[in-house]
Amino acid sequence: MAVQWEQALAVGSYIIKQRLQGRKRYPLVLMLEPLFRCNLACSGCGKIQHPAHILKQHLTPEQCFTAVEECGAPVVSIPGGEPLLHPQMDEIVKGLVARKKFVYLCTNGLLLERSLAKFEPSPYLTFSVHLDGLQQWHDQCVDRQGVFDIAVKAIRAAKAKGFRVTTNTTVFSGVDPQQMQEFFDFLQSLGTDGIMISPGYSYEWAPDQEHFLNREQTKALFREILKPWKNGQKKWNFNHNPLFLDFLLGEREYECTPWGSPSYSVLGWQKPCYLLNEGHYASFKELLEQTNWGNYGQTSGNPKCADCMVHCGYEPTAAVDAIQPANMGRALTSLFS
Repeated sequence: MAVQWEQALAVGSYIIKQRLQGRKRYPLVLMLEPLFRCNLACSGCGKIQHPAHILKQHLTPEQCFTAVEECGAPVVSIPGGEPLLHPQMDEIVKGLVARKKFVYLCTNGLLLERSLAKFEPSPYLTFSVHLDGLQQWHDQCVDRQGVFDIAVKAIRAAKAKGFRVTTNTTVFSGVDPQQMQEFFDFLQSLGTDGIMISPGYSYEWAPDQEHFLNREQTKALFREILKPWKNGQKKWNFNHNPLFLDFLLGEREYECTPWGSPSYSVLGWQKPCYLLNEGHYASFKELLEQTNWGNYGQTSGNPKCADCMVHCGYEPTAAVDAIQPANMGRALTSLFS
């Protein structure tokens, strides 16, 4: 099974409604960052490089709800930082679930098990646990020993309590394809509700700039990693539109939809997207109407966009493409396989 059918139906209906209203640009996933503070210092992430006075700040539940309503996207991803460090995260999640938003609370897993009592299982709530591979590789990626074991224990505890749990994996250069395949097998054995994968993107503030992939490296690596899934030997449960996976394999060409996953944080609406930090707008309307979108995406010639194939820019494109008559069969088949 790919994305759960309730979410797929809600997103598909939302897209059709936007198109009937004549809107060319609309969000699908709000990247809601209530704080940048984290209890890890991963070398591939630049979020904790913000100044100390910014790291101390966090959004209030009311600010989160206002942003969600202003944006209108049917899916809300809550990255960070580490969202479970927020003192009112349970209140934020409860409010979003009450609004029937599909919430993905992205966590490194260190605080997850002890936090489970604050939340209630719901088809609208998914814990998305960051795991970049098996024990040795993951602990190396997050620069701390023991994180993998804590996260896996938390996944088992969350599943035992009836929560939806997916995993989120960033693929960097140097990863061993066979070990990644063994990792997917392990995730299947945990009974997770889906695997999310994406190539790493070179955040300007990330300490490690040496292990990000260029476009052709991404396609070659994902072809190798996903070969058993592509030829039917493996039934890995990816929490993705299959058209996005086709894109990663180089079987489809897509242009980025940067407005498809806008980012809101303590600094405001990040322009132009979650990955490029070129300042902030005070409102979503300003972001949508004042950004020169022609300056972004691969065909724009912007060197910052040349190698990006990350899900937050391209999965919205695939989602819109999935409602085309020629593609609906593939999308629906993956939902119920």
